[in-house]
Formats: sequence, C-alpha cells, structure tokens
Amino acid sequence: MKKHFMYPNESSKVRDSSVQFSEMGAARVRLSPIGFVVIGLVVVAVIYYLSTDGGIGEFSHKYFEGEDTVSMKKLIVTAIHLAEKGGVVVRKIRNGEDLGEESKGKTREGANNPVTQGDMLSHRTMFYGFKKAYPKVNVVSEEHDHGDVDLNDVKLPETSQIIDGSLQFNKEDEVVSTGNLLVWIDPLDATQEYTENLVKYVTTMICIVVKGKPVAGIIHKPFLQQTYWAWVGHGSSDNVQVSQERDAALTSPRVIVSRSHAGKVNATVRSAFGPQSKVIPAGGAGYKVLSLFEDKADAYVHVTLIKKWDICAGDALLRTLGGKMTTLDNVEIEYGNAEKPANEGGLLAAVHNHAEYQNKLVHMLKS
Repeated sequence: MKKHFMYPNESSKVRDSSVQFSEMGAARVRLSPIGFVVIGLVVVAVIYYLSTDGGIGEFSHKYFEGEDTVSMKKLIVTAIHLAEKGGVVVRKIRNGEDLGEESKGKTREGANNPVTQGDMLSHRTMFYGFKKAYPKVNVVSEEHDHGDVDLNDVKLPETSQIIDGSLQFNKEDEVVSTGNLLVWIDPLDATQEYTENLVKYVTTMICIVVKGKPVAGIIHKPFLQQTYWAWVGHGSSDNVQVSQERDAALTSPRVIVSRSHAGKVNATVRSAFGPQSKVIPAGGAGYKVLSLFEDKADAYVHVTLIKKWDICAGDALLRTLGGKMTTLDNVEIEYGNAEKPANEGGLLAAVHNHAEYQNKLVHMLKS
C-alpha cells in the first residue's frame, strides 16, 4: 500500500480552509466575517446607485414602490379604467333622459352652467375610485360631493394583467412619491352640450401631474366608447397620432373655439389670423384637443378663463407627441397647485406651428 506523507504544516492548511468536504464529498462554503461585510457593502452600493437614478446624485424612488410611492404604470391603468367607468355612467344617464338638471349659476359670458346627475355620478365613480386605490394621492375634481360612499363597494381593475396585456408602454416603469403627485379629473366635459344631446363633444378626462407638469392624460369619449391616452416619454394609445401638417396651415388656419363660452374669441381669431382663417365652434376642451390630432383643426384658441381640469389631459397628450399648449402669452401652464384651478391667461394649443400662431396672437393683442 502506498503511504501518504503529510508535510508539517499541511494539517493546519486543511483545517483553516474555507472549503471543507463532508463524508459524502459535497462542498460547504463558509464565508468569513470580512466576506459578509464586503457583500453588504456591494448591496448597499447597488441600492444607492439605483435610488439616485443611475448615480446622478438626486434621490429617486424610480425603482422602489412603497407606502408613500406609486407605480406610474399602475396609476395610469387605474386612471384609464376610471375614466371609462365614469363614461359608462354618463352614457347610461343620457340615454335614459333622466338628467336631474339644476344650475350652478352663470358663467362670465352669461351662459347657463348646468350640473347634471351625469356629472355627479361620474364624479363619484372616478373620485372615489382614486380614493380607494390611492388614498394618499391628492385628487381634484370639477364637482364636489359630500355624500357618504362606501369604498368597499368600489371596484378596481387588476392592473398587472392590463399592463402585461392591452397597454404597451415603451419604457420601464417609474415610481413616484405621492407628495409629488396631483390628479385632475373632469367627470363630464361639455356639460352644456350633454344637456342638448350633442354627445359627440362629451368626454371624461383624467390628468396625472408630477411636480406641476402634466405627464399623463386620458380623454374618453363615452358615446363612441373610445379612449385616448398618453404618457410623456413613454408612449400613447394607437389612436393618438400626429396629424399631417397642412400647406395652408399658416395662411388660412382652421381654428377651433368654444361654442358656448365664445366671448370675444371669434373676433380675436379673425384679427390675429386674417379673414381667410376658418373658425370652428365646438363644445368641450377635450374634444377640441383631439380635433388637433384628428386633422379637424390646426389650432385651439380660448381667450377667457378656463379651468385646469378641462385642459390638463389635453396638455399631456400634446406634450407626448411634440405639440404645445400655453397661455396666449406663451407661458407654460402650471398644474401643481390644487388651490388654483383657474387658468386666466387664455389658451393656445397646436400640434404644429405653435410659435407662429402665438406670434400672430401677441401682435394682435398688443395692437
């Protein structure tokens, strides 16, 4: 038999090895305390790198959803669901002819401003849907309701299935602090037209604002059962597309304006763009913005006060596809203050040629 000779320090080497073999020949790895420290530091470094948004130094919740943060994908899916559910209510009440109409008073132009059962029930559906799904997110609605609503009766979608299925986002998710979020909802846009059964103008709208900027918008046409959505930098629904620019868009633009709150907008448009311009009266701010994408109009102009729940969703759609919405003085509209819902600077929106239209309006207003 061949003997095995062991050198004097060989036994100590075997005892001190980090790898030992059991009787069955399997290896067991033992890490020293220093190894645990090194691994812990690596994990901390990776977490810090991700939480500072790739190491740029500004802390971000981009990759970590928690009690005080919200997944943007899930929030948008919920918003789409609620805008459509509000639309179901609006459609059913209109088709049943039970509007329960009363007046909220007069507008500055003297027009009646009716509130209907459709407004209020759509508001309940959308507002309390958000309250159940995201109790810490600040939500501002056009309507106010002090009735008791049992949140246990509010039904919400399974967001993970919808995200993986029908909605295709072209980038990874983002997680946002609830303190930086504000949601504007319009339960029924074009109420006047709704009472007149001009339902093509009617929409329900939701806008998601992060740090004062509209980053996602949903506009739903309940009577056509069509939903338009966009998330700035991440994609949009297939039916939101940039319209072809017309050759005559600057010399004879088609300008869409309010039919029920016109004020002096018709005279403003004619003075700014010339007698060859075409003025298109229409109801609903949501409808007017969508007309820009549908090649029905080149610009949307509003010269009197308008509320931010009317325009925020359309602003987000325009930003997503390279368009622009500003005041008449070319000031970016800020949406971060829930206590200031009014935009008093007028409105100019366009997919193409915003700067050229704005210059014409400024020259006219200064003259």
